[in-house]
Amino acid sequence: MTCCEGWTACNGFSLLVLLLLGVTLNAIPLIVNLVEEDQIFKNPISCFEWFFPGIIGAGLMVIPATTMSLAARKRACCNNKTGLFLSSLLNVITVIGAAYCLMVSIQALAEGPLICNSQGNSTSSCEFSFKNLTATHPESFDLQWFFNDSCVSPTDFNNPSINNTTASNWRAYSLHFNSIENKHRIIHFSVFLGLLLVGILETLFGLSQIVIGFLGCLCGGVSKRRSRIV
Repeated sequence: MTCCEGWTACNGFSLLVLLLLGVTLNAIPLIVNLVEEDQIFKNPISCFEWFFPGIIGAGLMVIPATTMSLAARKRACCNNKTGLFLSSLLNVITVIGAAYCLMVSIQALAEGPLICNSQGNSTSSCEFSFKNLTATHPESFDLQWFFNDSCVSPTDFNNPSINNTTASNWRAYSLHFNSIENKHRIIHFSVFLGLLLVGILETLFGLSQIVIGFLGCLCGGVSKRRSRIV
């Protein structure tokens, strides 16, 4: 196995791990919502898990490149110039999916969960469009909804679905699900921070495989020993 093919196989395993992690992270708020409300899309934690950044962006769009890269271990696909070139092209899809995951995660971290908005857990403000994903401003990415004592305005405490958590006891229980607000904030922050990291790593692995694939094509890609075997 050449260095190009060795890196391709390593890339495939890494993408597989990130793929499974992205799907799992995306599923967490969906499962929590289903358990809490006993039905889908009723008072969700946020709108952004329904963009499926981990299931589609970091998941389904990464499968072709992952399958192709893992095949290098069995000398089935990436043992010639054509295989390396095709692997590079498939990783372009991976980079696009990872970029989508990144965009959704950044927007989700900037806005916070629905419970931190004035409309509570209402989905009336959920607008699924790519225009919203590009509307994030750097100054809004301060995570104040997570680091403040409470992200719920005083008028929202009349909402019976929200436990009245004051600034004095938030510090003591910030790492516990002692209220719906705390639970939604912690889940939202953990899930989309994880998806942000998954998107970054998938982008790096995808770009590296694109470079390695083209270098493999230019430099021969296949060792003489491999050529004799094939």
